[in-house]
Amino acid sequence: MLNADFRDKPMPTNVLSWPEEDLSPEDAGHPPDAPQPGPDGTISLGDIAIAYDTCAREAVDQGKPFEAHVTHLLVHGTLHLLGYDHIRDPDATRMEALEIEILGKLGLPDPY
Repeated sequence: MLNADFRDKPMPTNVLSWPEEDLSPEDAGHPPDAPQPGPDGTISLGDIAIAYDTCAREAVDQGKPFEAHVTHLLVHGTLHLLGYDHIRDPDATRMEALEIEILGKLGLPDPY
């Protein structure tokens, strides 16, 4: 189980992310630094894993379309790759607001 292997949490999770580099700001309360392109002009943010079974179960339990829930988890994981987190309440509020904004622009409802 990836959550146990990488986070020492022996329970399933819906999404995990592994950033290519730490983009978190050194000073809490500020947005993360923008990623910089490599020599070839591309930006590699890292990797995201979505647990299909957990995601499918959550979608049913929450009465959400599976595709909308997966999209939310991809947005959530991508924000983690960009240096956002939700450990502290102000950071969680900022991250959730960004998720809602991004999903809204994709035509999806507030997932919270």
